[in-house]
This record gives sequence, C-alpha cells and structure tokens, in this order.
Amino acid sequence: MKSRQPRLVALIWPLFLELWLGILVGLIGTALAARVSDSAGASFALANHVFGTLFMLFRVIGAGISVVITQCLGGQRRDEADAVARTALGASSWIGGISAVAALLGAEQLLRLVNAPAEVLPIAVPFLMALAPSILFDAWNASMASVMRAHLHARDTLMVIVLMHLSHLLLALPLMSGWGPIPSLGLPGFAIAMAASRILGVAMHLALWRWRLGLRPGLGDWWRLPRQQLGAILHIGLPGAAENLSWRLSFMVSVAAAGSLGALALATHAYVMQIMYWVLLFGAATGFAVEIVVGHLIGAGELHRAHQLVRKALARGLAVSFGMALIAALSSHWLLSWFTQDPEILATGATLLWITVLLEPGRTFNMVVINALRAAGDARYPVMAGAGSVLIVLAGGSWFFGVYLGWGLPGIWVAYTADEWIRGLLMWRRWARHDWVPYARTTRRKLQRQAAAPSA
Repeated sequence: MKSRQPRLVALIWPLFLELWLGILVGLIGTALAARVSDSAGASFALANHVFGTLFMLFRVIGAGISVVITQCLGGQRRDEADAVARTALGASSWIGGISAVAALLGAEQLLRLVNAPAEVLPIAVPFLMALAPSILFDAWNASMASVMRAHLHARDTLMVIVLMHLSHLLLALPLMSGWGPIPSLGLPGFAIAMAASRILGVAMHLALWRWRLGLRPGLGDWWRLPRQQLGAILHIGLPGAAENLSWRLSFMVSVAAAGSLGALALATHAYVMQIMYWVLLFGAATGFAVEIVVGHLIGAGELHRAHQLVRKALARGLAVSFGMALIAALSSHWLLSWFTQDPEILATGATLLWITVLLEPGRTFNMVVINALRAAGDARYPVMAGAGSVLIVLAGGSWFFGVYLGWGLPGIWVAYTADEWIRGLLMWRRWARHDWVPYARTTRRKLQRQAAAPSA
C-alpha cells in the first residue's frame, strides 16, 4: 500500500515555534536570575550549561527515536513502531536517571570543571542540585515528543510545550521573588517551577499517547531495554551523538580562542551568537521536519519522492536562511544595541553579522541534508566526513585565523563559515550522488522481512 506523503510545512511551523519558545524561556530565565543579583545571573548560566551538557547524553537515543519510528510507520509496521516507542521510554529513564544522579551528587565537582568562581559556587551548587530531577523529566518529555512527531502529531506536541513553558514561568515568578505567604526562594524557585512544569508535560504526553496513539505504557516499559529495538535506535543515535559531541567540543575551542582575544571580544561573540540563534531557527525546524518526512518515505520504499523532497526543502531553507541573515545584518546596529552601546562591539558585531550572511546558507545544508541522510539510514557518513572539518577547520581555523593571523573575531567567523560550507557540500555530494540509496534499500528490506516473519 502506498503511504500518503506527510506535509512538510505542517511539520515545520510547530517545530519552529517549539525552538523559538525554548530560546525565549531561556532569555526570560536569565533576566529573572539577573534581577536577583549578578552572582545569581552567573550561577544561572553556569548551572544551565552543565545541565545542557548532561542532557547531551540523551542524544545517544534521541537522534534515533524519530528515525526508526518513522521508518516503521512508512513501512506499515505500526506494531514495531510501538515497540520502539516503549523502548525509548525505558532508555530515557536510564539515561535521564543517571544524569540526574550525577547532577545531584556531583554538582560542586561538575561546576568546578567549568571554572565556576568561588563567589558563584554557593549559589550555583544548590541550584544545579534542584535542577537535577528536571533532567529525568526532560528525557521522558523529549522521547515522548519525538514519538508524537514521528506519528505527525506535531501540533499536539507544540500545545504541550506551550503549556509546559507557560506554567514554568507562571510558577517561577512567585517562587523566585516571593508572593504573599510564599517566601522568596531565588534560583531554587526557578528549578522547582521547572520540575513542576516538566511533570505536567509528562502527564500531558501520556494522555496524548493514549488518546492519539492508543499507547498505554506498562510499569515495565519505564525501565526495560529490549535488545532488538534498542539496537535499532542506537544504530542511528550513536553516530548522531558522536557528530553532535565533536561539533560542540570544537565550538568550545573556538570560544576559548575568542576568550584569548579579551573580555570585549568574548562579549561581542556572545551577543552575536544570541542573534544567530534566532536566524538559524527556520533551518533547524526544516531539518527536523525533513528527517520525519524522509523517514516515512524510506520506510514506504518511496526513494524518488524522498530525493525530490530534500531538494525542494533545501532550496526553500537556503532562501529563507539567506534572507533572515541578510535582515539581521542590515539591522545589526539596532539588534546589538539591545545588549550594549559600546561602539567597538557594535562595529565588530556588524562585521560578524555580514559574514553570517554567507555562513547561514552553509549551515542550512548541514541541518537539512544530515537529517535526511540519517533518516535514510546513512548515519555514519556525517560523522566520518565531518569530523575532520570540525576539528581542523572549526577548531584549528578559529585559532589560526583569529589568533595566529591576528584577524580577531572576523577570523573566527571565517572558520565557522568555511566549516559549515565544507561539511554542507560534502553532505550534499553524498545525497546528490545517491550514495544513501543502498542504506535506504537495506532499511526497506529489513522492514519487509519483519512484516513477513509472523506469517512465515
């Protein structure tokens, strides 16, 4: 039976809004922490950095959940898709639980690893400990949301995310500042509100699983790890996590290079990156949506339609990312003035945003095509082909152009641009030459054998 092609645009806009809300809540949280004190603002940033690093462990399974389920659904294997969903829940419990325990018991040690100043530690340690339970709840929410999106219920997931973030902010305001009989808790109040909102998210996701998918997890589903389904998830997830980790480590080297240029350069780097996060949202949402749709098409054996969809999505993504980067560059003075009035920062930041006009289309290649390759089952190539670029061009180039040649921050942005385009063109070459097709056909044949097995 020929599967109906999911509509890409219907997936892009809920994903775009989800990413937008996540960034917005982070900005509001930073502002609330800064209102308490400068030390509280620094503690908030450092603890959330550790939180995000620990949550990277979820990438080990997170990158594989959506791909495997969409392939099963495209191949008319709903039973196997449900088995993978239950396995994802169990894997999230283990990874989220281990990460939460690490944050709870090793908060001080973890914060010392990121060079937390002595005056910040007394505030940051209890805050990170209070954040610990939310790591587990976020792992459950992330896995259940991935399952919902794979079933094309992106708008339902968006509703959960909106209510979850709204409840978080509504609770954080009185808990942090004090309200009536509620004492002022400072940063721990933000963490308590976060945990409560995540519990609400888990409850809403479970209700949607029952209502939309007919999935009712049993007690054992929260901890069991069936070998077959877990292996399928890790086959995609491990390379995805390795790719993400190699990029993040190389990016941290570039941040260190910016730091070596002085406090003013580091501040400029931070402000421009905040603007770039907003610019790349559409490309990121397009990449996630392409992964879902291509997974369905690969499972259904519709490889030509998958190829055409990626070409169209990439063309649209390139046009939008170029346009958004151009708008940011033209508005650079106004945008940067939200952060500072320093004339040197404004001038350098404007230069960086003009370089970003070249950088962002290259990044779109990566976000769209890498996700398409992963959805086709070709998960290892992005790691093998991109590792050299992120290590040599991104990390090494940041030091070479920015520090050794003395180009400063523009040199670091040149390294960013070169890395994105090198990796992007390598990924596009892989896709355009159809080197992913054997992996897609192997995935399709595997689903067909699984479908035939019960009747054999």
